[in-house]
Amino acid sequence: MMGGDTYFLVINGKPEGPYTISQLKELKIKPGDFVKTPAMDDYKEAHEIAELRQFFGFHKQALLQYYGSFDQRLLAAALDWFFVSGACILVAFMVAMFVNNRIVLLSVAAGLLIVIPIVNFIYHVIMESSAKQATYGKQILQLKVCDIQGNRINPAHAAGRNLAKIFSVLTLFIGYLYSFFNKQQQCLHDKIAGTLVVKDRL
Repeated sequence: MMGGDTYFLVINGKPEGPYTISQLKELKIKPGDFVKTPAMDDYKEAHEIAELRQFFGFHKQALLQYYGSFDQRLLAAALDWFFVSGACILVAFMVAMFVNNRIVLLSVAAGLLIVIPIVNFIYHVIMESSAKQATYGKQILQLKVCDIQGNRINPAHAAGRNLAKIFSVLTLFIGYLYSFFNKQQQCLHDKIAGTLVVKDRL
């Protein structure tokens, strides 16, 4: 039923409430005001919420996002490579403890050069299309991956985004520096895939 939820409203930078929809009307809530219900994980702008659009006649707008900067994304990537590489090396070390054959040990060590990038790709696809919309590195930096409208991407979209990183690498990493030359701070692979890396707004 419309108006069934209560909302917390950010007023002068501080969460206040909860308020009913009638109380929000008295407060003259605007489309860009940040609100959340007790069940929501994060605040959203009022126009993003269907119930409020219906009640107040708001139109859904293009989201104003805080975009992840190059240095934040670089640090998140470094953390993710550390996590993935560490996990793979740990597994390889445990295997090595039970193997005495030198050739097999060398094969396991060399295989890490292939296994780590594959695991890293799968890890990114799973995590970026999850409810968190981010790898652990991005979560630490409070970054999320989304589509141009700010929505969660599905696994196929996440796979396309990460495959597109090949183009960012083939351009001698200039594709990553492309983020300095557009307002949404998209790298080349983001531009190709139609994705954004955004910073949590609150």
